[in-house]
Amino acid sequence: MAMILAPDTAGGHVSVPSAAAVVGVWESVMEATRKGQERNEDPFLWAIQVSSGMSSAGLELPSVELAELLVSHICWGNNVPLMWKFLDKAMGVGIVDPWLVLALLSKRVVPCRHIHPAAYRLYMELLMRHGFSSKSEMRGFNYENFGIQATEPGLLVVLFVFYTVWQLLDATLDDEGLLELVQDKKSRWPTKTQDMEIDDHERFHEKRIEQHVAMHRMNTVIAIEILGKFLQDRVTSRILYLARRNLPSDWAFFIQGLQLLALKSSSIRNSKFITPETLIQLTLDTSKALPRECETSLHQEFHAIMASGSLIPSVRQSHGASRSALWVPIDLFLEDAMDGLIVTAASAVDTLTDLVKSLQAVNGTTWQDTFLGLYIAVLRLIQRDRDPSEGPVPRLDTCLCMLLSITTLAVLNIIDEEESALNENSGCSSTNQRNDNKVLGSRRSELVASLQLMGECEGLLTPPLTVASVANKAAAKAMMYLSGINIGSGFLDSISMNEMPVTCSGNMRHLIVEACIARNLLDTSAYMWPGYVNIRSNQIPRGVPGQVPGWSSVMKGAPLTLPLVHAIVATPASSLVEVEKDHVVLFITRLLSPPRPMDYSGSDSHLIAYGPFLNVVLVGISTVDILQIFSLHGLVPQLAGALMPICEAFGSCSPKISWASTQEQDINSHTVFSNAFTLLLMLWRFDHPPVEHVMGGVPPVGSQLTPEYLLAVRNSQLASTVNMEYRNRNRRLSNLLNPSHAEPIFMSAFPKLKRWYRQHQACIASALSVLDPGNPVHQLVDGLLNMLFKKISRGNQTTSSGSSSSSSSAIEEGSLRLQLPAWDILEVVPFVLEAALTAVCHDKLSPRELATGLKDLVDFLPGSLASILSYFSAEVTRGVWKPASMNGTDWPSPAANLSTVEQQIKKLLAATGIDVPSLDTARSSTPTLPLPLAALLSLTITYKLDKASERYLNLAGRAVIMLSASCPWPCLPIVAALWAQKVKRWSDFLIFSASRTVFHHDDGAVVQLLRCCFSSTLGLNPSPCLSSGGVSALLGHGFGSHLSGGMSAVAPGIFYLRIYPFIRDPMFTAEAIFSLLMMSVRDIAGSGLPQEGLEKLKKTKYNYGQRYGQASMAASMTRVKLVASLGATMVWITGGLNLVQALISQMLPAWFISQNRLEGSDSGEAGRKVAMLGGYVMAYFVVYCGAFAWGVDAAPSGMAKRAKVLGKHLKFMAMALDGKILLGCDLAMWQAYVSGFVSLMVGCMPAWIVEVDVSVLKSLSNGSRHWNEEELALGLLGAGGIQAVGAAAEILIHSAV
Repeated sequence: MAMILAPDTAGGHVSVPSAAAVVGVWESVMEATRKGQERNEDPFLWAIQVSSGMSSAGLELPSVELAELLVSHICWGNNVPLMWKFLDKAMGVGIVDPWLVLALLSKRVVPCRHIHPAAYRLYMELLMRHGFSSKSEMRGFNYENFGIQATEPGLLVVLFVFYTVWQLLDATLDDEGLLELVQDKKSRWPTKTQDMEIDDHERFHEKRIEQHVAMHRMNTVIAIEILGKFLQDRVTSRILYLARRNLPSDWAFFIQGLQLLALKSSSIRNSKFITPETLIQLTLDTSKALPRECETSLHQEFHAIMASGSLIPSVRQSHGASRSALWVPIDLFLEDAMDGLIVTAASAVDTLTDLVKSLQAVNGTTWQDTFLGLYIAVLRLIQRDRDPSEGPVPRLDTCLCMLLSITTLAVLNIIDEEESALNENSGCSSTNQRNDNKVLGSRRSELVASLQLMGECEGLLTPPLTVASVANKAAAKAMMYLSGINIGSGFLDSISMNEMPVTCSGNMRHLIVEACIARNLLDTSAYMWPGYVNIRSNQIPRGVPGQVPGWSSVMKGAPLTLPLVHAIVATPASSLVEVEKDHVVLFITRLLSPPRPMDYSGSDSHLIAYGPFLNVVLVGISTVDILQIFSLHGLVPQLAGALMPICEAFGSCSPKISWASTQEQDINSHTVFSNAFTLLLMLWRFDHPPVEHVMGGVPPVGSQLTPEYLLAVRNSQLASTVNMEYRNRNRRLSNLLNPSHAEPIFMSAFPKLKRWYRQHQACIASALSVLDPGNPVHQLVDGLLNMLFKKISRGNQTTSSGSSSSSSSAIEEGSLRLQLPAWDILEVVPFVLEAALTAVCHDKLSPRELATGLKDLVDFLPGSLASILSYFSAEVTRGVWKPASMNGTDWPSPAANLSTVEQQIKKLLAATGIDVPSLDTARSSTPTLPLPLAALLSLTITYKLDKASERYLNLAGRAVIMLSASCPWPCLPIVAALWAQKVKRWSDFLIFSASRTVFHHDDGAVVQLLRCCFSSTLGLNPSPCLSSGGVSALLGHGFGSHLSGGMSAVAPGIFYLRIYPFIRDPMFTAEAIFSLLMMSVRDIAGSGLPQEGLEKLKKTKYNYGQRYGQASMAASMTRVKLVASLGATMVWITGGLNLVQALISQMLPAWFISQNRLEGSDSGEAGRKVAMLGGYVMAYFVVYCGAFAWGVDAAPSGMAKRAKVLGKHLKFMAMALDGKILLGCDLAMWQAYVSGFVSLMVGCMPAWIVEVDVSVLKSLSNGSRHWNEEELALGLLGAGGIQAVGAAAEILIHSAV
């Protein structure tokens, strides 16, 4: 043969046959094949001869050209048994690639299977022999003709296997007449006979029709059996798993056809090797994650232990360190949401939805258990608030909002997410409106099951006294429905409790069910649940109307008669159709934004004409509970956007504009402005001291809630209503947030408000500038000083600082000369206050006169309280004023009860497990306060505790607490002591508030409290009331005087949730949490099962020792998850997204690199257990942190931080595995961490992996394989998207060789 020499890569030469020589080789091959057929030559000898000839000619083996040549030779001119044997042997000895031959045959044989059933049988035989081979390289051939768009060998393998099986499935469906039942009613692959391929019918036994039909039937059975084998084989099943993970749309069609075959096929019943039930099970198995073998060897042990359900307490338990503790993060989130100090711009519905989904994913629980755990957590919240201490904090109304509105909407989000996906291609609406054609998901039925099981939690279902009558009426409604009585809107409010059956008592489950019915999560079939209504028919009241005038009448267009008006005012709407219950807050927001009339032509704002109406609404929504409800619904930005125009308009008018009022004194523009402005300030962290903006390495929680930020969020919400991603998640809210008149607004639209805010910021940044005498502001300052202080000094009139009265004559006289807009007055208030404080320092103004003058100022313009708080807070921070001696002569004295307050604070801390030696309660000198704080405190004491003053006290009180907490000890106890003298019933609240300042000044106290949280949750606290462990020990029953002799011990979790806003350095807290988390591992490893668990095991009849070892490890792993979730929740609540990302990207790598070893991890097998538990607890901790901060779903558009932080952490892990980073921690711990973390990501957080760069995934995968963790490497790459599939397939192929 003629040869051509070509240079190789090493500088030498290789022989390349010429084109003529190649043609000669193929002629020789075909000649040898023809002679072999004639002589009936042994296939093996033929294959050796062909292989030798091709090798001698320098042709590469396996040969693509030879495969094409042989297949073309068979189809259909030489479709004889011997040629099929030649082809089989060629595949066996490796002169042709098996999968390439199968691909070529599938395109030629499958469409002609009815004409050539024997060829189809032989094709399937070759598929059985060679289709499961892992030796194929899939190289050197263009597979585009087969529908495969890929060049990477590993990806080619995945696509080839999947498409081959899919084509075989479609052919089988077609043979059984089932192809018409699939969604597209056709196959993606050529499965029909084409006329041009019809050839000689005289081959084999095809002349005999009866044999032809029999073979066709048997072929169908064989094809089904091959499908089953592909789904069961160790290698091909995993390859198909990779296809499922990365080709979801194609996989959905494939699974639909497979399930159809299992349900409708008649041939499958003739198989001896596979049954319909087996095939159905295989379809379910392939929809799961990697098989058990795909978990790491270490993680197999972990899962085997956790699967021992008989040793794990029921999730239905609500106390102790049981599986109910899996939902501790929900309990902590709910309790944190009740804190009136924190107002958020995000919706608690969205946060709770993401939190529940994250916990369900990481904990691996069913949705039934998840929903039950959620509702039990909210019920525990309500039970903790049954007997709260009095004080200006959110109460039962907020708790009920969380249960009946927020939780219901979160559950609706979760269920709607599933059903939206199910109905996406069906054209059905997935909103909460009824739709008979809507496909319902499994989560809905699991919700039903969870609510039915809830009936067993009788202790948690007892309603608070104030809610008992409503619960009874909900039960009565179900009773009436079952009795056939038509009940309409207003019926339950038209009857008294005396008219109800004596035994018709409702509980919290009845209210939950009604909330779910209102949201179309349930229907009235819930009334028929066993035990839901315990009533006999002869107890049903007779003669009561089934319908009374109410909301239904209004919706039907009835005229607003006086009785109807009274009915709808007295009766809340009872169904979703009547009023969107959770959007009442949004409706109120719209009331604050009346549209500009079309014919309005005035120069002033059209809002001025609505003054009395707006004032009524503003006063009505200014309570702590209502503000917190706005916050829970995520409507703080919308409320802020409605309040700013009101502030701008009414703050720009003269107070001469006034209106008569029948309910209180006449109101003017100052009144409306003050109510709106005070409410606006409550929506952002205005009351917090300015020092928080410069303390710590991580921005404090909520410090971004500035007016600009609130407007940006508000505008974003409105813009997002046209974004499908947002609308799918919040379709009910987005419909209401998209009125035609809504436009984005910016601070520039409110020049007066913007100017005041800039002055507020300037006041924080530096001292006030000196005013020129000719400056108009200087004249206003003089006028205001004369009005507030000069008249009092001249007349030698003093007013007690404890009185709420003021000098009315001075106010009236001065106000006649200061008929100025509110914004003008606010501009000069800081200068007036500075002059007043200066006068006090020089003894020209007494403290009592100062307090009286300040009260006169806020009586004249209540909104001036904002500037007072702004100035005094800044001056306290600057520390330039001399201290005020709280001696009872100049300033009010706390001496009467300060010592008692301090002793109670110390006692409270000690009862919770906190010892603060530096807390010195012995004092010989007179207590002092910073002068601006003393002035502010004296002002707050002058307020009456009435409805009119509540909204102003809420603002001022929060500011005083936050400001006092930032001052040296004992400033806050002094404040608490003085206020306790004024309002004794608030003593518990004030003492608890004052105790929080300890943690602001003492980092050691923070660590002690955190340690108490961990030990109490684990049941390791020596205190009897905290030794039970679990949620009950962590959160207890709130705080209050539940025991004789003063306050009972405050549960450590409650304590922490109330003090973390006072902590200066969140990063220090995160480090302390992590350190305590790792320290708890030793306690977990040594504690094993609780005593009752040991006694239970001793009673078992078999292998107590083995069972104890398994039980001990199971208990340890349960506690590992518990403390990991607790620590992660604390980090997330304390610092939010920023702190979580700083922990993962900075703190964790530094910890691994430093010489950190757990105590007890160096002692043999026990030490290995400690180290492994340490690795697992870190893995769960990091995954929980990420899940809470990032969620488990695909990242929203534009969110790149998750991918960046996670990619950086995985790269660190890969470099450490590769030896490029030297670690200081224990190797067993590191291995447990890596395997645990990656396994949790693969199984619970696949959306995270897709966002990470493929090169990082491959690097980490290679590192894992160095540990012989090939299954872990496969799982990681399998979840990494289509770009990582090839690498995953190559691992599979190599592992099977």
